[in-house]
Amino acid sequence: MAYATIGTGPPLILPPATFGHLDLELDNEPTRTFFEALATRLTLVRYDRLGTGMSDRIRGAETMTLGFEVDVLERLVAELGDQRVSLFGVSYGAAVAAGLAARRPDRVKSLLLYGAYADGSSVLSTGLLESMKSLLRADWDLGSRLLATAFLPEADRELSSWFARMQTQSCSGEMAASLLDLSAQTDLRELLGRVTAPTLVLHRDDDPVVPPGFGRDVAALIEGARFQLLEGRWHLPWFGGTAVLAAAAEFLGFPAPAPQAHPDAAAATLTARERDVLRLVAEGHNDSSIAQVLTLSAHTVHRHVANIRIRLGQPSRAAAAAHAARLGLI
Repeated sequence: MAYATIGTGPPLILPPATFGHLDLELDNEPTRTFFEALATRLTLVRYDRLGTGMSDRIRGAETMTLGFEVDVLERLVAELGDQRVSLFGVSYGAAVAAGLAARRPDRVKSLLLYGAYADGSSVLSTGLLESMKSLLRADWDLGSRLLATAFLPEADRELSSWFARMQTQSCSGEMAASLLDLSAQTDLRELLGRVTAPTLVLHRDDDPVVPPGFGRDVAALIEGARFQLLEGRWHLPWFGGTAVLAAAAEFLGFPAPAPQAHPDAAAATLTARERDVLRLVAEGHNDSSIAQVLTLSAHTVHRHVANIRIRLGQPSRAAAAAHAARLGLI
């Protein structure tokens, strides 16, 4: 199993949310920035599930159980030494994190869950699950694009394309279908009652993948757990602003990230050229066509768009253009 660590301080392990890739995930700026923020005060530990990413791609059907996933995480904790660890479980990773917290309370210091659910069979209907698995096996390229639309409902074409490409490079369509099936089979309802670590359950109020009621159910089953509802539609915590990071920082005991500049103040720093780029983004142009219109290189346009998104505090180019329009910038 491949794993990576960044930062210094007490260990925080982030089990994979679905199927990912240790290296390719860092190509995305919001994802990388989120990880780096956690690593300012902690040692962030990430890993690729067996069958995915940089870990061994061969994985037998007998390993498709939550127990096996928890076994792997337990081995990783042992590899890191004798200290207790904090766990940050996202989506299916929340099930794995909670599983270890229930099994090894002596090794888990605190438990942070995001986008969690207790009964995987109730997240997707049987018919939809079977249709999704058939699609992933038959046409993984199309299936990955469909998953990108579900997981990143407000993403622009660039972000959706990156996410779909990262998934297809992480694993095969057959493995993706098997892991999706594993998620649907997961049932934590009895296990959660054995969790004793301090626990915070975070959820966004308009999550289209796992509605917030599932997170409330998880918190209700863990004695003393606190449930916190945040605004937004993003199922993955590294997209959609800094609210998740701020809540995580408070719970884990390190300073919250600096608040984003007020939109009006951020907008005032946009150059005339950046506003030209935004107008073309709003009209539906990609980097190449913007480069042709403005006589720039595609690389320069890409850099402009990245800077604009950061200044306006928006997760995607489409969101930045819409936000700029509301402010009367374009």
